[in-house]
Amino acid sequence: MNRPLAIAEWRRAKAAINAALACERSGSYADSVSRAYYAVLHAARAALQFESGTDTATHAATANQFGLRIVKRGLIEPVLGAEIGNLLELRMKADYDVGMVFATTDSQAVCTRGTVFLHRIRQLLVTAIPLDDL
Repeated sequence: MNRPLAIAEWRRAKAAINAALACERSGSYADSVSRAYYAVLHAARAALQFESGTDTATHAATANQFGLRIVKRGLIEPVLGAEIGNLLELRMKADYDVGMVFATTDSQAVCTRGTVFLHRIRQLLVTAIPLDDL
């Protein structure tokens, strides 16, 4: 495990979910969706650092390695493992499809999904990283 990188990724994940929630509260729903995705991405990268010290350079590589090293090994439930790809699709629409309109309910749902994902990753991380560092 690369402990400093796992902690850094985790902290970035927490910052991103907080930003997603702030955007949701302010009515910036597309930005909220985008930030929630990045929270999940960084949490997944933290889990990969925790599990094997694996560093990924792309979104696709993160999703792939998370599936192979975390989900297939039974460390995380498959339904949560699928969130990376599912939320990436929504993030792409939020960031690049100017015709796509997100509503309060969309933003709330994505923030909830991101929060659940982070909660589960935190459960994994605390087995090796003191709570004070998370």
